[in-house]
This record gives sequence, structure tokens and C-alpha cells, in this order.
Amino acid sequence: MSARAPRRGQGGYFRTKTVEQSLRDTEEPEHALNKSLSALDLTVFGVGVVIGTGIFVLTGQIARDTAGPSVALAFLVSGLVCALAALCYAEFASTVPVAGSAYTFSYASLGELPAWIIGWDLMLELALGCAVVAVGWSGYVRSLMDNVGWHLPDWLSGAGQAEGFGFDLLAFVLVGLVTAVLVAGMKLSARITSLVVAIKLAVVFLVIVAGAFLVEADNYRPFIPPAEGTADQGSGLTAPLIQVMFGYEPTTFGVQGVFTAAAVVFFAYIGFDIVATAAEETRNPQRDVPRGLLGSLAICTLLYVAVSLVVTGMRKYTELTVDAPLADAFKASGHPFYSGLISFGAAVGLTTVCLILLLGQTRVFFAMSRDGLLPRAFSQVHPRFGTPYRSTVLLGAVVAVIAGFTSLAELAELVNIGTLFAFVVVAIGVVILRRTRPDLPRGFRAPLVPALPVASVLASLWLMLNLPTETWLRFAAWMALGCVIYVAYGRSHSRMSAPTNPGE
Repeated sequence: MSARAPRRGQGGYFRTKTVEQSLRDTEEPEHALNKSLSALDLTVFGVGVVIGTGIFVLTGQIARDTAGPSVALAFLVSGLVCALAALCYAEFASTVPVAGSAYTFSYASLGELPAWIIGWDLMLELALGCAVVAVGWSGYVRSLMDNVGWHLPDWLSGAGQAEGFGFDLLAFVLVGLVTAVLVAGMKLSARITSLVVAIKLAVVFLVIVAGAFLVEADNYRPFIPPAEGTADQGSGLTAPLIQVMFGYEPTTFGVQGVFTAAAVVFFAYIGFDIVATAAEETRNPQRDVPRGLLGSLAICTLLYVAVSLVVTGMRKYTELTVDAPLADAFKASGHPFYSGLISFGAAVGLTTVCLILLLGQTRVFFAMSRDGLLPRAFSQVHPRFGTPYRSTVLLGAVVAVIAGFTSLAELAELVNIGTLFAFVVVAIGVVILRRTRPDLPRGFRAPLVPALPVASVLASLWLMLNLPTETWLRFAAWMALGCVIYVAYGRSHSRMSAPTNPGE
């Protein structure tokens, strides 16, 4: 007989919420989300959130500084790390098709406090990620506006932030618009995302095809450049944690450079796991969520590899620029038209990235509110649109203000560590739930358990160790604040603290 979770009102910080109870909660009329998404919609969401500026900037930047033409191998390595996590997410999402992704999975396997911690982590990750993307989108749009002679005053473009008052109007407006779209319904969000992703992919494919005709084979030699010591790995809090702990110093180029580059380009994949947050709004989650997760990851990996091969084939890796390597490679080849096209593609692409990051954050917040760990008022859905409109409006307003007023350069790496931490928790949860609830119907079963989840944990931890020490300290501070809020509010208001309902 399988192990059973503590009954409501019992247990401590690690009391679990059964899968059956999570599924029953989705049937409450005032807290039930509409089921309107298909596998294609989920795949589009995954591609929409992953393909952003990274495909136009990061590919060439890492090629020049870290891996040379072998940056294509670095993308394959990072794609493999994400695939390990995606298989774990796919099993969980097909078993517990409930909004909240890693938060909900943790509640069913690890317990309430770990679930709160991962939910608190995801809210930080997705809020900062959305704000950072909105600011990046604003920069691309201002660049396009400048090309046609339209200029925003400095105090409305964020340019004055370093000297005094500065407000990024475009970033603020973008977050406001995507908030309105999310309130209006998931199907509308999916349709808009599909249209924008189609435009974005058309630009990417055109760049790949056009660049392929400009490739020179000599630029690939050597494909893996000889290893070099890094000139500056930083010191103290700016140094990678692995260097502080063990004295290990990552190298550039060579075989080790490929893995060092993989730790960096991994962040180009951030967001694909948001597909799992939409499981509750999917018509057939047991079948479609795994397809959406793995399908979007496969498409994005192929595109990243193709673009990296094009940019390093068009121009010698040592001659690539840092800010806009792909655009500048076309300029150097006498094709300035493609430079403007790339800026347009990046601006369009970031629109969907912002929308889907905010979507993921609102669904995590909604799930935590429905469980009572946050005020229950925020888990009510709109009577017409069937969306969590209160939490969406609240979070959209907060993110819009952050994007409009705050410089986020130093906080952006918190997005990275938050994603990797979620990967670790989900992989551990798969192993635990296999042991405690082997009887659960699973629409998708990850292969090679527990070996695959263990590999996922180790790979994610390796990438986390390559982040700066100060990022770990900020992350620890945010987690400590979250624990205080849980003890002061979440634990006593949790629905798991209520007396057991008849029949449960």
C-alpha cells in the first residue's frame, strides 16, 4: 500500500497536499480556470518565451569570448540539461495538471514549506525576468524609433535613471498591455502569442537562410580553439561560487570552454518550464503538456545551434562584436538590411517573452492564493473571462512599476539561480512521488528514474555554482524573507490547517 499524506490539520512544515485534493480544488467554480489550450498552443508558448534577444546577441557574444565556433556544442550541452529537467516537469505536469508548476509539484511531494519556498522563488524569478525583458524591449523599440526620426525625451526613456529621475515609459506600457491581454483570457493570449511567434520565427529563419550563403569554411577553423586562462574571473563576491569554494577557475576555449560557455548560454533557455504552469488550462494535459515542453525545447535548441553556426561561419569569432554580433556580421558582409530586420525580430520576440513570463507568475501566485498561503481573494477568477484577474492586475501593476523605475542589471542573475533551483526541486520531487505514490496514474513517465532526476540535479547544481557569490547571497536573503512571511501568515492561513472535510 502506498504512503499517505497527513490529513488536514495535521503535520508540520512538511505536510503534503494530496494530488487528489489538488485536482478537487481545480473544480471549485469560483477558482476554476478555463481549459482551452492544445499541445500546439503550449509549444508556441515555450518557443515564444525562450526565443528572444539571446538568439541574436548571446550566440555571437559567447562565441567570441568563451567557446569560438564550438558555441554550437555549448547550446547542445545546455539543451541537454534543460531536457533532463523537461522530462521531470513532463511527468509531474501529466500527474498533477494543476496551475503553479514547481510550486504545486513540491506541495504534493516535499511538503508545504518547500512548496512555499519554491513558489516564493518563482515569483521573484518571473517578476524580475518580465521587468528585465520589458526594459530590453524598450531599448530595441527606441532604437527603431530613432531610425525614423522619432525620439523620446531622456526622462521618459529610462536614460535619466543614473543621473536622477528617469521613467521608462515604453517598458511600463508594454507590461500594462500584456496584463490586459492576460486578463482577457488564455485563448486570446495564445492567439496573439501564435501570431507574434510566427513573425519572430520568420525573421529567424530568414536570417539563418541568408547567413548560410555568406558562410566561409575557414571561419570554423579551429572549431574548438586552444584553451586559454581567463583574464579576469573577478574576486570576492563577484567571483563564481565554485571558485570561492574550491579555487576552481573556469577556462575559455578548449573543451572546458565549451562547458563554461554552456553555463552561460543556459540562460538563453530560461522560461520553457512555464509551459507547465498552464497545465490546468490545457484540454488534455496528460498528453499535451509533455508534447509542449519537449517540442518547444527541441525547436529552440535547433534554432540556437543553427544561428550560432551561421554567425561564426559568417565572421571569424575573434572579430565578432559584443553588443550586436549577428547584426554587425551582416553589416560587415555588406547587408545592412538584415541588421534592421534583426532589431525588428528582437523587439517583436520580446513582446511574447514578457507576456509569458507574466503569465507564469500570475499562475503561481493564483495557486498559492487558492491554497491559502496568500490571501484567498486573489484566487477568484473573472466570471466572464475565466482568468485570475485580481492577481494578474496586482502583479502586472507591480512589474510595470519595477520596469518603469528600477535599474535591474545587478538583480537579473537572480532570475537564473531561481530557475535552476526550481529544476533541482522538481527532479527531487519526481523521485519522492514515485516512492510515496506509485499508484498515481501518470500520463507521461520520465525514463531511467532515479538516474535521470539525479543527473538533472547534478547538472543544475553545476550551473548554479558558476554564478557569482553575491547572487547566492541575494537569493538567500530573499528566501529568508519568504520564510518569515510563511511563518507569520502562510502557515496559519493555509487550507491544510483547516479541519478535514467530510469525504476527504
